[in-house]
Amino acid sequence: MLKPDLAPACTPLTRRTALLGTAGLLALPSSHAAKRAATLNTPGAWPEAAQVPGGVARLSLGPAAMRPAAFADGVRLLVRGDQAEWTALVGIPLAAVPGQAYIDVQPAPESGTTRQLDYTITAKRYREQRLKVAPGTVDLSAADQARYERERDNQAVVMATFSEPLPAPALHMQVPVPGRRSSSFGLRRVFNGQSRNPHSGMDIAAATGTPIAAPLAGRVLDTGNYFFNGNTVWMDHGGGLLTLYCHLSAIDVKPGDLLKAGERLGLVGATGRVTGPHLHWGVMLNRAMVDPALFVSA
Repeated sequence: MLKPDLAPACTPLTRRTALLGTAGLLALPSSHAAKRAATLNTPGAWPEAAQVPGGVARLSLGPAAMRPAAFADGVRLLVRGDQAEWTALVGIPLAAVPGQAYIDVQPAPESGTTRQLDYTITAKRYREQRLKVAPGTVDLSAADQARYERERDNQAVVMATFSEPLPAPALHMQVPVPGRRSSSFGLRRVFNGQSRNPHSGMDIAAATGTPIAAPLAGRVLDTGNYFFNGNTVWMDHGGGLLTLYCHLSAIDVKPGDLLKAGERLGLVGATGRVTGPHLHWGVMLNRAMVDPALFVSA
């Protein structure tokens, strides 16, 4: 199934980020180091840690009376936990260069004191796929290019949303629609011989009209019809964690609606740039599209 590789909603913003450095661990008391290992490496912790482009880093910030504020290239990160142990969840962009990176941590929001945590991003090779599509969806007309640019600007505002983290006990998501996963995250696409952005979500093959359920409680952030994405819904789950649903045949929600996990938000379709009905499901963390598979059971 084809997905919105050119769509503004699926274009991540480049920034530095990665995994916890050894120096930070050595500075921790032994009791905290043990708790840190349990927090970051316990099987079943969601999202799963994947220290690669398109993955999620789980970084220990240690104990603190208040929730620390953490940033990557000025973009605020989702911090979860309690006074005994805080963890920063860092979305690593697909465009991230393997090697050293860092985040900035403030002991408390708006505090003037900042410390830096250095990390390492590990390389990952994604598959490549070559596809033939209608020329008008690759080489855009002047009108379509103008529409794309308007939509891109609107989506940039949506993607910059940061609301207070929700008190959810876990970020384990349910797959929003049953079906075969027809295209993997990170797949590098070549349309009519022209390279485009890698696949930044999970495609799930399903018949037109199949209900789509919210994978996690949250608020509907934006809806609309877009050139590449077709009928689209964005949800906000707090702390810069957003989810995206593209190519819908019907949208059953409106911005501001509060949904529980499992509630219907729309129906599978084939709107936008597609070759057949399916759901394109994306997960964004601190403005980086990351692999949805890290949030769900295998």
